[in-house]
Amino acid sequence: MGLDGKVVVVTGGTRGVGAGVTRAFAEAGAQVVVCARRPPELPLPGVEFRSLDVRDPDAVRAFFGALPRLDVLVNNAGGTPYRRLTDADAERHARVIELNLVAPLTASLAAYEHLERSRGSVVMIGSVSGGRPSPGSAAYGAAKAGLENLARSMAVEWAPRVRVNTLVVGMVRTELSHLHYGGEDGIAAVSGTVPLGRLAEPADIGAAAVFLASDAAAYISGASLHVHGGGEKPAFLDAATVNKEA
Repeated sequence: MGLDGKVVVVTGGTRGVGAGVTRAFAEAGAQVVVCARRPPELPLPGVEFRSLDVRDPDAVRAFFGALPRLDVLVNNAGGTPYRRLTDADAERHARVIELNLVAPLTASLAAYEHLERSRGSVVMIGSVSGGRPSPGSAAYGAAKAGLENLARSMAVEWAPRVRVNTLVVGMVRTELSHLHYGGEDGIAAVSGTVPLGRLAEPADIGAAAVFLASDAAAYISGASLHVHGGGEKPAFLDAATVNKEA
């Protein structure tokens, strides 16, 4: 994949999807720097950790300004609690948008000079929530939709020296999945709604991120790669009374 010796920054790369992305780049031979508010609970072999809140623009600019080199930025930090729109005020929802959209923009701008010199790459970690209704996480879905559009615009403005792509991620089995889906029975039931019959593993997302950052994807920019196991089956197929043997 041509990543030996490349310097990669993964934001929020200490657990879940981020840890899977971090491991994948490290296994591909890259020098990986992970930044997050808290260190990983278990050490990530061969990975350097730096404490950083990506919502603090001054700290983000100082972090990237101190790097001697950068080849790949993976904007992974993000997330949201389950919260109906009317259960919080606009300011609280805005903080979700700040983390999932404004922070990746801030990091990308802070990293630009490094990436322009190295002819580098940005990988945005998006979500299927950005392409469909997202009840209970509407601000998150809106932010992820904006992130995908932002990446396409960046890809045009920063070409030809910097490539920018988005991974549109579906449901992933992480250390917190049992809380979201109600234990192993819930995970099994949800997995049954995915055409490939399972949730993604963090390593699946990591492998796709490595591909987009590598020379194998040298002519791919402004793209959205869906990593969702085939997506979601339309609900009407189960609801409709059709002769499936016809």
